Amino acid sequence: MRIEDAVKRRRSIRRYGKGLPDEGLIIKIIEAGTWAPSGLNNQPWKFKIVKGKQKDGLAEFTKYGKILEEAPAAICVFLDNGSTYSREKDIMAIGASIENMLLVAYESGLGTCWLGEILNRRKEVEAFLGTDKDHELMAVVTLGYPSPGAAKGCRKNVKSFILK
Repeated sequence: MRIEDAVKRRRSIRRYGKGLPDEGLIIKIIEAGTWAPSGLNNQPWKFKIVKGKQKDGLAEFTKYGKILEEAPAAICVFLDNGSTYSREKDIMAIGASIENMLLVAYESGLGTCWLGEILNRRKEVEAFLGTDKDHELMAVVTLGYPSPGAAKGCRKNVKSFILK
């Protein structure tokens, strides 16, 4: 699969089948995230895989909890404040890391949904997950085999985004 094809065909999946992805495949997806660029190559990310009751409990912290409940697994993505040197640059690196994971998951036949609204209750989520003060939640990515019928994407014309 060409990268451009994956970029244009990948969609946010909100409905999943029942099969839990193999642990090795989840690790492969996280590894793709670790290959994202970061300033000074500081690699400012940490990940937590959540499944089962813990994942379902996480759903209580977002109005999009149904997506979490339906997904077989999720990856919580954290900024490791102990390794940061520039907060803005490190947050951009986390975004690149997440995109890498979304694309490798898609290439592997899995669906994902990048959840950010859950950050409205970040501190509560961090307490629920038992993370230490150095790890700041940046996003939750749901993961699983997509149910059939994903919507087609659409975008505005590229020229509408280019400043003159």
